[in-house]
Amino acid sequence: MPPMNGARFLAETMHGYGVTHFFLMPVIIPEAMPHLEELGIQRVMGHSEKGVAYMADGYGRVSGRPGVCGAQSVGAANMAAALQDAYLGCSPVVALTGRLPQVQQQRNAYQEVDHNEPFNATTKYNVMVNSADELPIFLRQAFREATSGTPGPAHLDLIGIAGGTLTADEADLEVIVEETFMEAPAFRPEPDVDSVRAAIAELANAERPIIVAGGGVKVSGASAELMELAETLQIPVATALNAKETFPPDHPLAVGVPGSYSRECANRAVSEADLVFFIGSHTGGQVTNEWRIPGPGTRVIQLDINPAELGRSYPIAVGMQGDVKASLRKMLLNIDVTPNESRSTWAGHVQELVANWHESVKDVANSDAVPLRPERLCTDLTNVLPGNSILVSDTGHSGIWTGTMIDFKSTEQSFIRCAGSLGWGIPAAIGAKAAAPDRPVICFTGDGGVWYHWTELETALRNNINTVTVINNNASLNQERGLNERIYGGPLPGSDHMWKLRETDFAAMAESMGLLGLTVIKPGELDSAMDQALSANTPAVIDVKTDIEGIAPAAWMP
Repeated sequence: MPPMNGARFLAETMHGYGVTHFFLMPVIIPEAMPHLEELGIQRVMGHSEKGVAYMADGYGRVSGRPGVCGAQSVGAANMAAALQDAYLGCSPVVALTGRLPQVQQQRNAYQEVDHNEPFNATTKYNVMVNSADELPIFLRQAFREATSGTPGPAHLDLIGIAGGTLTADEADLEVIVEETFMEAPAFRPEPDVDSVRAAIAELANAERPIIVAGGGVKVSGASAELMELAETLQIPVATALNAKETFPPDHPLAVGVPGSYSRECANRAVSEADLVFFIGSHTGGQVTNEWRIPGPGTRVIQLDINPAELGRSYPIAVGMQGDVKASLRKMLLNIDVTPNESRSTWAGHVQELVANWHESVKDVANSDAVPLRPERLCTDLTNVLPGNSILVSDTGHSGIWTGTMIDFKSTEQSFIRCAGSLGWGIPAAIGAKAAAPDRPVICFTGDGGVWYHWTELETALRNNINTVTVINNNASLNQERGLNERIYGGPLPGSDHMWKLRETDFAAMAESMGLLGLTVIKPGELDSAMDQALSANTPAVIDVKTDIEGIAPAAWMP
């Protein structure tokens, strides 16, 4: 084979794996840029390493294919910090950074710090690449790691401050694309039949079983199997935030989101269950409200593609290692029992819990007050979301409101949410729109989240990536109000200083940048604003003025 330089090899390999966008901060692999352009890969230059990493994260979550991002050596630590969200959110990402050669390490080189430890904390796979002839080994492995097992980020640290040493080198390089690893899940392993039958027996015999569906259900594309299993055995289903779209909210067995960003009915149902079946869930602190729901002594079954997760947080009666879709299908093929005769009573009780919760929030969800209650904003947003839209939620109150107060009305609607880093929403929505250019992408965030990466809306405009950003604008970080007032002993100037922000006209700011800026002041105005935003041939910002007193209630506990 004729020699090829590292720049062309990188570009052709990315193209072969179906990469459509490269999210970057300059300067990284600059010699590859003409080749990427020639191959039709859009180069999306952002304003921060965290921003472009979040874009790759959003791209990966929506497409199932690795989102690829890059930054030069001085920005590597910023990118490592940003990959925390992709790591915690189980998102397939491949990150490229540059680094100075070894002879310049440990010698106070300009802007150089150790990259190894920061990336070890936030990636599944972290490797230094020292020459062009090493690229085929490590780049293919990065795609394997990102898409197999529990998806997650992989990192290649390329020699040269921008990877230039490696991209300029020539070697006998052959572009080989392993189609298995182009998208997650790469494999669909199944649990052994004895474990499957043991789990079925536990579920059939329990009086009050419940399913807690995690993000693995979504990654595996197992919504249909989840519903069939729930209906066959008449088991109520709670969905973690990462699985919100996987079970219809109006289904008689649906109970909503449990944990700390939760509906009271969901936490009540999980806490009252005598058996909890965690499906594709890490059983982490958020979905269990710091491991207090379910309570000690509750029998647990767990299904996960990663065997290390089985029993990590709760002792398990049965553990099954496998892909969710394949494993649930195997369970369905092996069901030869009828559920406990008390099941209809339990299902009816859970429906009553759900109905009581809806009744309890009816007034705020339909309030005509001005400024808007955030609950009413969520009601209006539920009603105006297009049937094939992707909703991207920031963390904090944005995560709570979307998790509890927004219901999807179509199986074609999708949802991705931040795994914890405030400000993720705007750039993640850009990545989501890049992955699904023909679908409406709506970011839901607060003014506190907007300030982190507002500048990336210029990135969206410059690259013709037309997202809609809906801002719950209450001029505050009011989720922090209670904490600060407890510390200060009340609503004092010192406590106010720690959570109140200046009132800002984000619509005017958007217009000044060349975006479409719209303001919503009254209930019912979001419908017209969303129509305008979705029909505009530009990114749009909808600034919704909301009530600073609109604070989400604490999660219900037994």
